[in-house]
Amino acid sequence: MKRTPITMTSISPVDGTGSAAAAPTAGPEPMAAGAVPPMARNRPLGWLMVITGAIGWLASGTLVLEKLEVLKDPNHTTVCDVSPWISCGQVMQTWQSSVFGFPNMFIGIVAFAVIITTGMALLSGATFARWYWLGLQAGVTLGFAFVVWLWSQALYEIHILCPFCMIVWAAMIPLFVWVTVRNVTQGAIPAPAGASRILGDSGWMITALLYVAAVATIFFAFIQVFVGTSGF
Repeated sequence: MKRTPITMTSISPVDGTGSAAAAPTAGPEPMAAGAVPPMARNRPLGWLMVITGAIGWLASGTLVLEKLEVLKDPNHTTVCDVSPWISCGQVMQTWQSSVFGFPNMFIGIVAFAVIITTGMALLSGATFARWYWLGLQAGVTLGFAFVVWLWSQALYEIHILCPFCMIVWAAMIPLFVWVTVRNVTQGAIPAPAGASRILGDSGWMITALLYVAAVATIFFAFIQVFVGTSGF
């Protein structure tokens, strides 16, 4: 007696029309490993965080030391008191330098220490959960927004530049840009694939444009000084 072979057919979920239903998706997927910008990968980003964090921490630390001297002696001349419009000491005596009731530079000491620690962990091969990256994103975003506000106050309200403050602000620009790029391109922040790709390809361009905008605002805010008509 000839036996008929039995074949097993695959079983797929069907929708109401009788056709196979599409498998459910879990939301936006991160870019493929090869498509993630090099700077948004763990090791390069780790180096960026260590370098910018160290620069910001050292500048903040210098400001803390100078602030302590100013508190002891209001007439103390800080290391960056260069002219009437370039002076850390004069900026330290404004209300904007202690927005939360204590000197702003203490925030930098703590915040940049976290950035350095995170960067070192990435360089050692550590990985972090999505909640950590979202928390870090919130921190750098708030920090960047605070920096932009302080920048506007220095240029248009105080009319005095603090060199060490500007170093801190400059360190925040690539830090904010590349943490954001990393979180978008690696899926921590959901975004359409096209937008994610464009952002990933534009990271350095955005960084450069922010620096150009910062320099331009300084030039136009202090144009009388640069052309020699301010009397300083």
